[in-house]
Parts: sequence; structure tokens; C-alpha cells
Amino acid sequence: MLANSNASANLAVKDLARAKAFYERTLGLEQVHDEGGELIVYKSGDTTINVYRSEFAGTNKATAVTWRVGDAIADVVDALKSKGVAFEHYEMPGLTMEGDLHVGGGMKVAWFKDPDGNILNLVDR
Repeated sequence: MLANSNASANLAVKDLARAKAFYERTLGLEQVHDEGGELIVYKSGDTTINVYRSEFAGTNKATAVTWRVGDAIADVVDALKSKGVAFEHYEMPGLTMEGDLHVGGGMKVAWFKDPDGNILNLVDR
């Protein structure tokens, strides 16, 4: 029923202006819609990310968005670090750290947070 439909991620933020700066300037996403200061929609590949103002921003303790960046993962991490993004380091069974990359099971993964604490993720596959 939904297998051929794109899905959108929804990210709650407290300060939409601060989030706008992060998602546009730091991550390089293109805004495709602004709903009067309550919701901004960004294009990411063939999908969209809805960033909206909410009092519950930052309460999710799990990964909210994952980007598959392929073999460019190390370059993407370096580019984001040059823009001030700090990467999270987690102890996870079967994964070792190589710089800011968690490596294991034939994959490389990196986690970081937006200004409201939403957990974002890069993966090579």
C-alpha cells in the first residue's frame, strides 16, 4: 500500500529561526515551503523533512533522521565538522570508533544533533 510512496521525517524544534540556520547553512538543505513561522519543509533527495515548532522539541532520545551518503561519509563528516557540528560517540556492541565514525558489520555510521537535540545520522549504506 505505501511501498512506493516517499515518507517525510518530522522534527520538532523550539526556535524555528535557529533551526532554519542549521538546516540551511550547516546541512545545506533547500527550503521548499514555509508555513508562517510554524513549519518549514526542506527537500532532501527525493523526500522532505518537516521542521516545526513544538514545546516537545528535543525530547526524542532516538535517531530521528538518517541520510545514506555512501562512500562519501568521511568527507561529509569532515565538512560538517568544519561548520561546527560535534559528533556523538556511543558505545555499541560490535562497533569500534575510527575518528567520529562507528565502524562494524560492514558499515560506517556517524551521529550528531541539531540545536534542539534531535539525533541525526549518517550511514554509508
